[in-house]
Amino acid sequence: MRQAQRVLRVQELFSKQEFINLEELCCLLNASKSSIRRDLIQLEDKGVLRRVHGGAISLQTRDEVLDFGRLSGSSHDEKTSIGEAAASLVHDHQTVILGGGSTVVEVAKHLGDKLIQVVTNSIPVAQVFWDSKQVEVTLTGGYVYPRLGVQIGPICERMLRSVSADIVIMGIRGITAQGISDSNSLNVESIRAMIQAAHKVVIVADHSKFGRDAMLHVAKLSDIDQIVTDRELEPEFMQLLKDQGIECIVAQPGTKPNYAGTLNG
Repeated sequence: MRQAQRVLRVQELFSKQEFINLEELCCLLNASKSSIRRDLIQLEDKGVLRRVHGGAISLQTRDEVLDFGRLSGSSHDEKTSIGEAAASLVHDHQTVILGGGSTVVEVAKHLGDKLIQVVTNSIPVAQVFWDSKQVEVTLTGGYVYPRLGVQIGPICERMLRSVSADIVIMGIRGITAQGISDSNSLNVESIRAMIQAAHKVVIVADHSKFGRDAMLHVAKLSDIDQIVTDRELEPEFMQLLKDQGIECIVAQPGTKPNYAGTLNG
């Protein structure tokens, strides 16, 4: 493939994806690292992307913009009730991994009075505990991803692989029968490391995340223990979770959460 063709193909990929790592681009385009680096430099000069450690980040405007400010404002009531319900799953003296995202921030807001250790790659989550005398917080370190405020990359992954946690609570971009998915290939590795580090995996996701494939597969449904969602979840997805033996907790605003499924199916 000639350079002009590669550049067009790279630009097309970045119109659909926020981050792509260098190894992935080499495989997709069957080109050497030196060739792909030249392509990325050319596109960086045009303002299409910005090169970072391990790959590049798209600077193109997309219909679906990954921005913490916008995400935190959407479905706020649902996220608040989901956060409260998920926080009830955490007990004193546990080590808890908290992922990034606005829904997990709502979880963190209900954990401040618990005697726990928190490991997180999310700066907004860490800020929730700024004045807490109960919660000990450890940030993973790593490259700070623009706009979302999460730390990702090899440093983050290495730290997470050294941790043993009682529970991980994380958001996700998509949930289907094939599993959970995300739209950022570098973030995917951090999410996988979190799952591997924890004895219990809890996903917090409002109903809009179900039936949605976010392009990059993260894990199978069988890797999940519990999902906390809102009351707008379609019955077909409730049944899917039950069939997979996943406990589905339906958060009801102003009331105790409803345990709609069981781990035994």
